[in-house]
Amino acid sequence: MLYDHRTYTCRPGTIRKHLALYGEHGFDVQRRHLGEPAVYAAVETGDVNSYVHIWVYADAADRAARRAALAADPEWQAYLGKSAEAGYLISQVNQLMAPVPFFTPPQR
Repeated sequence: MLYDHRTYTCRPGTIRKHLALYGEHGFDVQRRHLGEPAVYAAVETGDVNSYVHIWVYADAADRAARRAALAADPEWQAYLGKSAEAGYLISQVNQLMAPVPFFTPPQR
């Protein structure tokens, strides 16, 4: 199992606008290719201009195949254009994580 943990930071005062844009134009197409995220949450302490999402894949090959299909989707490309035009995002940090041997992920 592979977890793709992503943290995005928005310009101050724009996180609600960015999440509304994503909710309307990006979330459904992303779920169509990547499945349901394990977590999608806004940060409430620390950098409150940030949000986090975690996607779960069987392995690196599964992740690569799903992300390639997403990247090729014209609807996703249209969303990326809208997001770039809006200019709300200022940074993105991705971390790929694997569970430790003694941890059994909860069944969903």
